[in-house]
Amino acid sequence: MIARIICLAVGYLCGLFQTAYIYGRTKGIDIREKGSGNAGTTNTLRTFGVKAGVLVLFGDILKCAIACLAARFIIAPYLAPDINYLLVLYAAAGAILGHNFPFYMNFRGGKGIAATAGLIICFHWSFFIMGVIVFFGTFFTTHYVSLGSLLVYAGFIIQIIIEGQTGVFGMSQAALNEMYIVSAILAVMAYYKHRENIKRLLKGQERKTYLKKKEEKQE
Repeated sequence: MIARIICLAVGYLCGLFQTAYIYGRTKGIDIREKGSGNAGTTNTLRTFGVKAGVLVLFGDILKCAIACLAARFIIAPYLAPDINYLLVLYAAAGAILGHNFPFYMNFRGGKGIAATAGLIICFHWSFFIMGVIVFFGTFFTTHYVSLGSLLVYAGFIIQIIIEGQTGVFGMSQAALNEMYIVSAILAVMAYYKHRENIKRLLKGQERKTYLKKKEEKQE
């Protein structure tokens, strides 16, 4: 249990580096008062442009990746090597919680998708391939960032269960079940944070995102 708590704590501390908020402050702006009000990559891209969006994206990916790598190569080997993947997931969960609910921002952060990308990159190579195909396939087809993000989470849940049950992670069934539960909690939180996006998607009113401002204006 101590290893899980440490991973959550390390992850949360990493997640507190709220890249979008910090970037906005350097411009004298609280990103939460602009656009969608979300302190994340998409709102940064729409508010400040592509370069700022890319910077925030990589910052949020990196903070979760650092937490995951710390769990995998520092914490797990010394405390619980038999549940390495589970501890990586706990570290990512902490980072996502820190990103979504930073205490110094009155718990008003982002939606955790870019941070989740850090988890997918570090978790297992097959998840990285899934994430790239699902997200970018959806985005370049529909230009809905939210839809791509939600489908990645759905794919993550399906893939983690399939690979867990086929022995990819080399853990006991109890540890696997715990991993499925943590993954499901993260997915539910992501869908909850995107509840307004889901309503707009169902109504056909969700705003599309383009990498070129000219195209976005035409939409």
